[in-house]
Amino acid sequence: MSNEFDLDVTFEDDEPDLSKLTPDQLKAAVEALPEAIRSVARGVLIEKRTMSDISQDLGIRQAELVTRLRRAKQFIAAQS
Repeated sequence: MSNEFDLDVTFEDDEPDLSKLTPDQLKAAVEALPEAIRSVARGVLIEKRTMSDISQDLGIRQAELVTRLRRAKQFIAAQS
């Protein structure tokens, strides 16, 4: 797990690498996500907001936000 999060959330596989995507490609990929994970991905990956800010805005726990972000990154990586 990356050092990006200070939560007790672990995942079996490596973090998807989205660094090869251009900003425009990343934005298009985020906008193509299902709404349940799009708002999290948009906030973190595009708008560069804090996890705390996004979780409060969406009314979800940070652990749920991390899970949704992980799903979004996996979806984007699979589509790229």
